[in-house]
Amino acid sequence: MPKKTQKKAAKKFTHFDDAGNAVMVDVSDKASTAREAVAKGTVYMEASTLKLIKSRKVKKGDVLAVAQLAGITAAKRTPDFIPLCHPIGLTSVKVDLSCDSKAKAVHITATCKVTGQTGVEMEALTAVSAAALTVYDMCKAVDRSMRISDIRLVKKTGGKSGTFKQD
Repeated sequence: MPKKTQKKAAKKFTHFDDAGNAVMVDVSDKASTAREAVAKGTVYMEASTLKLIKSRKVKKGDVLAVAQLAGITAAKRTPDFIPLCHPIGLTSVKVDLSCDSKAKAVHITATCKVTGQTGVEMEALTAVSAAALTVYDMCKAVDRSMRISDIRLVKKTGGKSGTFKQD
């Protein structure tokens, strides 16, 4: 007897209605659960730029501290510039920046948490993006060749879709 194969339902975009209009997803029937998202990114630069950052000798100030605050602030403001993103009550935002002399880079990790009806992936990605842009802004006078790279979601937990992990 031949094996029955189940057809997978085609994935569809959730932010469009049947007529193709942009919509904010209705999450009112979703369960409120603990959710967490982790995003990462990197800013590559000249070795001399990284040395200035590490020694806190960039004229605009402490690059890592300012970028950390920029990332936290951006996570909280995500729905202000991602049009269909829900405003949510973040319960935690952590932004960590580390200098990597071998790679000539600043690595950024953002972790966002919420107990709610929708996830925090966009907040974590926004935090990393804003922190990376702040590193660039504060150092562009000495290094316009910096490169922001590899911004990605590396972990997501909670909600109906379950856990997602990559690195």
